[in-house]
Amino acid sequence: MNNPMPIPYWRLSSFYFFYFAIVGAFIPYWSLFLKDSGFNPIQIGELFALLGGTRIIAPMLCGWIADRTGKDLRIIRIVAFLTALLFSGFLFVHGYVGFAGITIAFGFFWNSTLPQFEAVTLYHLKDQAHRYSRIRLWGSIGFIVAVLGVGRLLDNSSSDLLLPAIITALMTLVWLVSLVTPSTQTINHQAAAIGIMQILKRPEVLAFLIANMLLQLAHSPYYVFYSIYLKHYQYSTSLTGLLWALAVFAEIILFIYMRRLLKRFSLRAILLASILLSVVRWLIIGYCVDYVWLLVFAQVLHAATFAGTHVAAIHLVHLYFGDRHQGKGQALYASLSFGLGGMLGSYYSGRYWESLGAEVVYSMAAVFCSVAFVIVYIWVGRESSQDKAVLG
Repeated sequence: MNNPMPIPYWRLSSFYFFYFAIVGAFIPYWSLFLKDSGFNPIQIGELFALLGGTRIIAPMLCGWIADRTGKDLRIIRIVAFLTALLFSGFLFVHGYVGFAGITIAFGFFWNSTLPQFEAVTLYHLKDQAHRYSRIRLWGSIGFIVAVLGVGRLLDNSSSDLLLPAIITALMTLVWLVSLVTPSTQTINHQAAAIGIMQILKRPEVLAFLIANMLLQLAHSPYYVFYSIYLKHYQYSTSLTGLLWALAVFAEIILFIYMRRLLKRFSLRAILLASILLSVVRWLIIGYCVDYVWLLVFAQVLHAATFAGTHVAAIHLVHLYFGDRHQGKGQALYASLSFGLGGMLGSYYSGRYWESLGAEVVYSMAAVFCSVAFVIVYIWVGRESSQDKAVLG
């Protein structure tokens, strides 16, 4: 009974592969799909904001149910199935109202999936949490495969519905993988010694959550408008896809070496360095779009601006919230950062993209990252050195 269960490495990795293949098909090309469907920048920003808005409520509700019932994977399987079913509605609807309705419906379930699976992965890893990066890197590989493959398919196809059809198929694969992932029913759901509200009252935890919200707010102009931005400057769809893929390839390299970094540096140091590089990245994208080599450098910085901040965040959530509140902790992190931050970022970037210009929008992103840097520097990781290499 006490024999350790083997880690289901390939099944966990497959989930990340297909989940982020969806992201690789959606993020670089969905804004172009919306533009070709007749929507203007404000409407595109609003649709992405609606998607981000569902990420505020859905992960928290799903996390509460998962921690309350202990049925993490059963919930994941249900929401993954409903995600694919609802997203297929894009094959049939037309107009802003129809797109908004489907966006809210599928987004509610899609945004419930990943935070709970992060908790499942960390449960399976137990005291080997340093292996998280090696599993998560398969998500980055899935992103690259999708962004390059879908870009090529879109260049060679005239079908208006090819993109939603591809994404629906990938969502179905996510559901199928969830069906063969081992359960986590042995999680102990007895009352925790520390309540969730006690954790949230800690200044370090609040600062951590606010900083991550600002970081995702800053990422939104990149996620929503980067492809449109490059198309405006006559970059081809294939080259745009290569730049997206380069960013995620850099992310993979960091994931591979993250274990070594965790042994040498504290999570606080990794987070601070990643945020500082985020400021540099957004300023380069905003002001140097005519220089391909600088855009290449900016995409390489994605290793820090996303992978560095995300891995540090996942490990800090694991430390802050413990096993009993892990589902709620991962959900809260997703809700406030990718949810609230993503919603506000999508809205402001759509609102000001044409009126103020890309340079100002990306400058605002750099400012948000600068504020996040100050918050992390003052509050996060100063209380103790327990975050250094504890998971390495």
